[in-house]
Amino acid sequence: MSSPQTIEKQKGNQALSHHNTVFSQLLKLIPRHEFETLAKQHHSGRSFRTASRWSQFVSMAMAQLSGRNSLRDIVENISAQAHRLYHLGSSRLSRSNLSRINDGKPYALYEALFGKLLSRCQGMVPGHNFRFKNPLYSLDASTIDLCLSVFPWADFRTTKGAIKLHIGLNHAGYLPEFVTVTEGKNHDVTVGRTLAFPKGSIVAIDKGYNDYAWYKQLTDKEIFFVTRLKTNAAYRTVSRQPVLKNKGLTCDQTIEFTGTQTARKCPVQLRRIGYRDAETGKHYVFLTNNFKLSAKTIADIYKARWQVELFFKWIKQNLKIKSFVGTSKNAVMTQIWIALCIYLLLAFLKFQSKLQKSTQQILRLLQLNLFEKRELIALLRGDPPDSRQPNINQMVLL
Repeated sequence: MSSPQTIEKQKGNQALSHHNTVFSQLLKLIPRHEFETLAKQHHSGRSFRTASRWSQFVSMAMAQLSGRNSLRDIVENISAQAHRLYHLGSSRLSRSNLSRINDGKPYALYEALFGKLLSRCQGMVPGHNFRFKNPLYSLDASTIDLCLSVFPWADFRTTKGAIKLHIGLNHAGYLPEFVTVTEGKNHDVTVGRTLAFPKGSIVAIDKGYNDYAWYKQLTDKEIFFVTRLKTNAAYRTVSRQPVLKNKGLTCDQTIEFTGTQTARKCPVQLRRIGYRDAETGKHYVFLTNNFKLSAKTIADIYKARWQVELFFKWIKQNLKIKSFVGTSKNAVMTQIWIALCIYLLLAFLKFQSKLQKSTQQILRLLQLNLFEKRELIALLRGDPPDSRQPNINQMVLL
């Protein structure tokens, strides 16, 4: 007759042996009913017989997390895990089926899913690293090169194709709050004008967004901007403020534009701040419509704009948005929006688990253990494989 301790140990071992895979637990962070509602809203063409949008998402999400580079690679990897597809709520797709869905079914589903995931992540983000309370954004765009002969719809130059990913990165949690994907020929500021930043927010932009009429519009909407002044800008100095030269500041002036066109487009007083970087010795001249923050804070805001560059670098190095498994515009957009959804899932795990791991560390742990039967939170915490932890359902996005 077994002792109570032995029976309890056997029950524990049985419970542990029935853990779903790490990948399955990750997908449970997306409420299935909500996904299916979005799928119905963004469906076109015939209804599915055996395939589904969920199966497409499972396959493409697996490709993003495990670094698969082709349809054959994706399908073969999924096929190797066929006995676990039931727990994922997915069916196995052939290459032709997956290709057909990527090409024909609207990518708007994953754009909408991105919006849902973003709103949930926003509810738990930490604040930015500055003392002021204004929302802080960095706005920039990155070009994704494409072969024009393979992607003829992505016309950019005579012999080159490209699309452009525009990101408005919120420094609270470094979430890509504003996302737009356009043709490579679209100018950065054209997209910038369409973004509805909250009143009172501060937007850090580089000289690629130079538009004096837009500066006036932002000022009228009570949205602050921090950018660099063009070297050939014509202006007159209205007043000067003392600066702390030991902090690298060289000037703090109130200016008005005097050029015929610039004065007409931007007939408001702005602030010109000079700053010399102690590390590089390079001198910067910043332009802003914020007269309340200190000159050094304005310089630090522009320096923090580098975070959006790091975001582009991270997503290009760690997720699949440079090489594509389809050649149609819909297939490319589908892959990009699913990659952005995966980024938000990783960010959610980081915020919810409250661990000091970077997003890249979380991704590496998932890549190595994607189909292991481990408790997801225990894995992120670094607990031993046989450690008993709370059920992942406690973290379902509600």
